[in-house]
Amino acid sequence: MASYHLSVKTIKRSAGRSATAAAAYRVGERIECQREGRIHDYTRKQGIEETFILTPKDAPDWAQDRSRLWNEVEASETRRNSVTAREWELALPSEISAEDRSQITRDFAQELVSRYGVAVDVAIHTPHREGDQRNHHAHVLTSTRKLEPEGFTAKTRVLDSAKTGGVEIEQMRGLWAELQNRALERAGEVERVDHRSLEAQREAALERGDQLSAEELDRDPELKLGPAANSMERRAKVMAEREGREYVPVTERGAVVHAARQARVAFREMRERLDIARETYGAEREAGQGRVSAGLAALRAATAKDRDRNPEDFRERLARVVGRSRDQDDTQKPEGRNYARERLKEIMEKDAGRDGQAAVHKLDGHSEYDMGEDTGREARKPSVNERLKDVLNKPREKLEIEDERDQEKDQEVEKDRDIDRDPGLSH
Repeated sequence: MASYHLSVKTIKRSAGRSATAAAAYRVGERIECQREGRIHDYTRKQGIEETFILTPKDAPDWAQDRSRLWNEVEASETRRNSVTAREWELALPSEISAEDRSQITRDFAQELVSRYGVAVDVAIHTPHREGDQRNHHAHVLTSTRKLEPEGFTAKTRVLDSAKTGGVEIEQMRGLWAELQNRALERAGEVERVDHRSLEAQREAALERGDQLSAEELDRDPELKLGPAANSMERRAKVMAEREGREYVPVTERGAVVHAARQARVAFREMRERLDIARETYGAEREAGQGRVSAGLAALRAATAKDRDRNPEDFRERLARVVGRSRDQDDTQKPEGRNYARERLKEIMEKDAGRDGQAAVHKLDGHSEYDMGEDTGREARKPSVNERLKDVLNKPREKLEIEDERDQEKDQEVEKDRDIDRDPGLSH
């Protein structure tokens, strides 16, 4: 899925770095640094998809010459500890086309030019051939001084100040999220990115009553692997793929990151099951089915997700499930058998595994932490499984009486043309 990343770094002389070397490396070119008397040659660097320079409208023509541009940047700084450039590192969505990735990067770079009056040098990189093939990213290198007709002038102090720098960067982070989400929407993707912290996202989810999202966001930020650990884990993944075995992390940091990612995938899978169940239940109720039949169809749809991995349209899958339920309900039933009881028992036995229990438990709105043995039924709302067991344990006569009551209620609702929905499944 699409993930958000934007980091801002500085190129400092005090750290032994130069703007000429940084630019040459990111764009894969040869630049001679006049201040240092050194040649930075990275023409053999691979994985560079596109490079371009953007400058203010009244900038001098020489600003389009990359070597001249960054040598002028170095010449404009006279202190030995000067910050000569600033780098904005952006993660690009793999779900959109290369053209769209180029366009949103250009739009972001143009906003930097318009907002701060600086020169911007952009390099879009493709994923490493041995790494994650979704890792499209861009390096946006900017000057720290405004570029005007006479050359580089005043420093962009608004980004350096402790009072305004954080606010400015946060606004640019929001802009980058907006540009990505627009591109994802144009591409027909449902995924979206969010530039806010996990805590801020969680608070927003609680405010709108989305308890499930709040639980998903209640986690620590993902641990950063670092270059060394990342390289080791990348080699381990390639080796596992070649040998046809499951990837096992080889570093402590890698194990922590891998476990966190697996947990997020499992939670996302559970949420997809819940959405499918809600949609199925609502469609069944609108089609005139009773609560029990609709609930069974919802459970079947949720637990059948593992067996139906084809990327078909959800509506087609839903129609198939609903159609199958109707066919089963329309079959003639011999006298003397409690088919409601038998159908409920069949579904419960089929879903008796841990995955089925977890799906039903999430369906009821409980977290996975509520599933321990110490949790009593009095302390929480009964789950679907528990309610179904109560139904099974009732005498046949009582079950039939309640079924007749449900039918009478459904007939009254049909007269009013107001389809009732169970708040636990469709809201």
